[in-house]
Amino acid sequence: MSKTAFMFPGQGTQKAGMGKDFYENSQTAAGIFDSASKLLDIDMKALCFEKNDLLDQTEYTQAALVTTCLAITAVLKEKGLKPDVTAGLSLGEYCAVAVSKGMSTDDAVRAVRQRGILMQTAVPGGQGSMAAVLGMDAQRIESVLAGIGGVSIANYNCPGQIVITGWKESVEHASEALMEAGAKRVLPLNVSGPFHSPLLKEAGRKLGAVLESIELHSLQIPYVTNVTAGYVDDVREIKPLLEKQVTSSVLWQQSMENMIKDGVEVFVEVGPGKTLAGFMRKINRDVKVYNVETWRDVDKVVGELC
Repeated sequence: MSKTAFMFPGQGTQKAGMGKDFYENSQTAAGIFDSASKLLDIDMKALCFEKNDLLDQTEYTQAALVTTCLAITAVLKEKGLKPDVTAGLSLGEYCAVAVSKGMSTDDAVRAVRQRGILMQTAVPGGQGSMAAVLGMDAQRIESVLAGIGGVSIANYNCPGQIVITGWKESVEHASEALMEAGAKRVLPLNVSGPFHSPLLKEAGRKLGAVLESIELHSLQIPYVTNVTAGYVDDVREIKPLLEKQVTSSVLWQQSMENMIKDGVEVFVEVGPGKTLAGFMRKINRDVKVYNVETWRDVDKVVGELC
């Protein structure tokens, strides 16, 4: 029997207006936005629905995106669409844990608010950076980086797209070396820090302390972690993995491949954009991928899958 997975995007997919139509059409979704506003003392409607300068700042982005994705998911579940497994890219893993009932929606929002602050302030501005490497296989990239200090792989997104991270000068040096070694392109990313890098070790440690104050619950369905690309079904694994996730590589391609091997044939990307669907087209074209970004998407996707 085929399985359905919900997958949640990471930072970078946020955009003004996200979730607004869900707020206007669903009391459940509106309640999640309103609750997040009270919990964080942030006007979540203004942050998510209106054009502003805060939405792209990491300390605000993370809470805004998780709130939006969880509000959309709540509507899907009310309509009868439920996953057999979940996964989320980087920040999206908190949605995966919450939808698997490992933590409450409120606690997921609280946690990522602190995660965003810690990650934004971990390395002084301008000293760290990230870049996307296009058209080069992972082993070749790993070989080139082995001879350069201060830079490592942040994301294994899909075949032909890997993200590197580290000190700004090291990433620039690595970018030149990768182009010389045959990469099609190396594109600097507009980010506020060297995410998923050992440079964020202290941020990970502090996040671990934040997570200690959060109550976890037995998982009702498994989720797949970025850290190992494996299934998590033991609640005791959640906090150590989320702490380690800040500094470790995101094994997204490997996660998707493992889920497909386990019988997942339908993937529903929940949240703004179609980034994860794009990755899946390069990972495996045989599975079905749906996107739920707007209210109009709900009936179409639920109608086909329920």
